[in-house]
Amino acid sequence: MALTTPARQRATSPARQRPTRTATRPRTATRRRVAQTGVFLGLVLGAVFAAGPVLWMLSSSFKSNTQIFELPPRLVTETFSFYAYISIFTNPETVRFFINSYVVAGAVTILTLLVAIQAAYAFSRFEFRGKRIVNVIIVSVQAVPPITLLIPYFGLMVGLGLYNTYPGLIFTYMVFTLPYAIIMMTGYFNTLPKELDEAVRVDGAGSFTALWRVLVPISIPGIVSVGIYTFMIAWNEFLFALTLTRTIDMRTVPIGIQLLMGQHSYEWNQIMAMSILGSIPVLLLFLFFQRFFISGLTAGSVKS
Repeated sequence: MALTTPARQRATSPARQRPTRTATRPRTATRRRVAQTGVFLGLVLGAVFAAGPVLWMLSSSFKSNTQIFELPPRLVTETFSFYAYISIFTNPETVRFFINSYVVAGAVTILTLLVAIQAAYAFSRFEFRGKRIVNVIIVSVQAVPPITLLIPYFGLMVGLGLYNTYPGLIFTYMVFTLPYAIIMMTGYFNTLPKELDEAVRVDGAGSFTALWRVLVPISIPGIVSVGIYTFMIAWNEFLFALTLTRTIDMRTVPIGIQLLMGQHSYEWNQIMAMSILGSIPVLLLFLFFQRFFISGLTAGSVKS
């Protein structure tokens, strides 16, 4: 009678057999489904949390002030009125608010991009005395809370005769948008090979031509992302717009919304309607330039 070795007994023992791959697949698939379901529910809850106030704001803009506070609250009512929007578009003061915001935000965006592109090109491609010091100053401006500069800046604008003017608002907003724009564009230019500049110089052109005819056309994603951010900052700014303007014809949209809150009553439906109209420009920019915006934000984050 042949004796079996311990190794053979362990190999043939059913209690010591390893689980097969087919036995682990159902568990893995179940865990994957649970994880996907959890992620999906989390995204749905996040979307409801983010979109809920916007939907309520949109619904309230088509109601009267009494319907907004009715109980129980209803997202959609039987009466559907455009009174709030008609009141805004037929009022010259509220229309002026939008004109001022478009003028200021558009000018800030264009000037910021023009200055930031050239400054970022210099920081990315050239070495000059004081480069590190200037970089520290640019970063430190981003670290300073704007409210700490409010009082001295107000005195500066009054002394220069820029109080209650377009240039006063434009130059003020550029102080806060330029540092971010320069940092972002410098990071984006750093991802572009320097051989492009050298090829242009070999052909007899200068740095100005290399920047505007070669680097800028291939830097559209970065420029778009910086432009959207700059426009959004200038469009939504409230503190300096309130401090550096005095008359109705110089107020912007955020100040116009605040002025609808009267001493004895609030025009809630007009506040909601003006908030919706004030959100449309930024929303359209994101919808039309979303592809460039996302790629521009990620491209400058890694240096090649």
